[in-house]
Amino acid sequence: MAVTRGGVLSNDFQKRCVQINGVLNSARYWPLWIAASLIVWVVPLHAQQTFEPTFTVGAGIQANYDHSETDGVPSTDQFLLDHARLYFAGDVTQDFSVMFNTDYDSSTNNMEILDAVGEYHPSSKFNVWFGRFLPPSDRANLYGPFYANEWDVYSDGVQDGYPAVFQGRDDGVTYWGDFRAGIAKIKVSVGMFDGNSADGRNSLIWASRVQIDFWDPENGYYLNGTYYGDKNLLAIGGATQVQSGKTATTADFLMERKVMNGGAFTIESEYSRYNGLGGYDANYPKSEGAYGLASFLFPKPIGMGKIELLGKYAIAEFTGGLAGAPSYRQNTTEVNLSYVIKQFDTRVMSFYRNASFSHVVANNWQAGVGLQLQLSKTFKLVTK
Repeated sequence: MAVTRGGVLSNDFQKRCVQINGVLNSARYWPLWIAASLIVWVVPLHAQQTFEPTFTVGAGIQANYDHSETDGVPSTDQFLLDHARLYFAGDVTQDFSVMFNTDYDSSTNNMEILDAVGEYHPSSKFNVWFGRFLPPSDRANLYGPFYANEWDVYSDGVQDGYPAVFQGRDDGVTYWGDFRAGIAKIKVSVGMFDGNSADGRNSLIWASRVQIDFWDPENGYYLNGTYYGDKNLLAIGGATQVQSGKTATTADFLMERKVMNGGAFTIESEYSRYNGLGGYDANYPKSEGAYGLASFLFPKPIGMGKIELLGKYAIAEFTGGLAGAPSYRQNTTEVNLSYVIKQFDTRVMSFYRNASFSHVVANNWQAGVGLQLQLSKTFKLVTK
C-alpha cells in the first residue's frame, strides 16, 4: 500500500493509476501524462483536518496633485485620481482560492478587471494560478504602484516594460513555488500567457522568474519594494519572457536592513533589456537600461508617522527605431520625501521627477504630493 505526504492511497486508487498509465502510454499523450503525474505526486490526500475558510474584502486609492512642465508646452497643474481599487479574495476549499481585484482606468474613466485568479495551493512548493494576474517578470511589476517604495514608478524607461493587458497583467497560467537550499530561499515561477491580448500577436508568451533570498524570506507570489524595516532582505532575481524569438529580460536586486530600532536602509536596482518584446516606446523595438534607488526611513516617529527620504537615478537607451528613427537616451532623476503613517495603508509622498532626453522626446519635469490609503477586513466563513 502506497503512502503519500497527506495520507494513504487505496488499492482501488492504485489500480486507476495503472489504467491511466496504459491509456497515456503514447507519445502523442505525453503532455497529459506529465500533468497526470504531477497530480498523483503533488496533490495531498488530506486526512480529516480542521479547515476554516476566510473571505477578505478591501479597497485602496492613490490620488495626487502635480505641477508638470515640458519643453515647448505650457505647464499644467492638476489633481489626479491615479488608482481606485477594490479587492476580494476567499477560500473555496482548503486547496482552492479565488482572487478578484478591480482598478480605475483614468484614460477611460471606467473600473477595469485587475486580477481574476483561480488559485490551487496544496503546498508552498506547488502553486498554480489560472486567469488574469501579473506574469513572472521583474520585482517592479510584482509589487505594483501600491507596494512600490517610490511614488512615480514606471516612468524611467526601465521598470516593468513587459507586454500587458492592463496594469502589468495578462491572461494565462503559471506555476510558482517557494523552496529552501541551505541558507538561501528560492522562489521559482514559470507560465504561459496570451499574446494577442497583450501585444496583438497570436503566439503565446512564455514567462519565467527565479529569485534568491539570502536573509529573510519573502513568502508568496507578489512582492514589495520595501518592508519598512519589518525584514532584513538580500534578494536577487532574474526574469525573462519570450514570444516567437523576441525577448524581454530583467535582473533585479533589493537589499534592506533594519537600523536604529525602527528605521530602514534600502537599496534597489534593476537592469532591463527589451529586444522586440515590450518596452516603453512602440517606435523603438529595442531598449536597454538600468536604475539605482536608495532610501532611508528615520526610526523616530514624528507625530503619527515616520519620515523617509528616497533618491533614484535611471538611464535608458532606445534603439532600432522604425523607419530609420534615430536612437536616443533617457536620464531620469526622482526624489521623494514621504510621511509613512501605516506603511502601505496610509502614506503621504511628495515627489520630484526630472526626465531629460538626448533628442526625439522633449525634456520634462513634475513635482507634487500624493496620498495613498488602503484598508481590508478578513472574515471567517461559517460552513456546515
